[in-house]
Amino acid sequence: MNTILTIESLKKTYGKAPSQTTALDGVSFKVEEGEFLGIMGSSGSGKSTLLNCIATVISPDSGRIILRDSCITDMKGNELAGYRGNEIGYLFQNFELIDNLTGRENILLPLALHEVSDSESEERLEKLAEYLEVADILDQFPSQMSGGEKQRIAAARALVMNPEIVLADEPTGALDSKNAKALLEKLTGLNAEEKTTILMVTHDPAAASYCSRILFIQDGALVHELRRDVPAESRKAFYERILQVVAQMGGGSSHVL
Repeated sequence: MNTILTIESLKKTYGKAPSQTTALDGVSFKVEEGEFLGIMGSSGSGKSTLLNCIATVISPDSGRIILRDSCITDMKGNELAGYRGNEIGYLFQNFELIDNLTGRENILLPLALHEVSDSESEERLEKLAEYLEVADILDQFPSQMSGGEKQRIAAARALVMNPEIVLADEPTGALDSKNAKALLEKLTGLNAEEKTTILMVTHDPAAASYCSRILFIQDGALVHELRRDVPAESRKAFYERILQVVAQMGGGSSHVL
């Protein structure tokens, strides 16, 4: 596999001394093209800060983020806007849909902002709507949708620009177990069939069991890595191995198996 994303010695602190908090303390790792990578840690461990740095929502204090051969941390202006609009798709825990737009309009919004043609936009919409099973709710407003429907619309919006990488921040956090499982199976399908690279932040071992590799973060540092090495290893067996690591780190679990 080829490396698509490289994180080098990323550091981020909040506040000022003496009450300064270290969110990231020299984090380094690589992401392979087509990988489904999970980032696990308890609340306050630094996992969401890490994802937000990759998304350029916030800037690290030091270190580098490299997409293929381009250094994201050096980008400005149109180059940075192009990265945010074309290279990454962001799936939020709380959907972040625009309330006064229909599902269709929410999905098409990134395409309109980047002046994608109407015919191309409709083709992408139709493909995603069919795969994510949202064709029958495209003309509904978010207030008319269930949590699972909102997240699938949000997933379509995150994917509609055909991004190199999908960043998912606790995407099942606001869903019940049934809808969480359905969303994770769709993401797994996209990863397997379309070779979409996915980085998913989660505190839930059951959600993480859908990943092919997991990085565990604690107090702003990577402390463990777990791979689903054996092709025949069941997700349940991988889940049990994840639980062992989480227990060692003092974490818990919610079940969506």
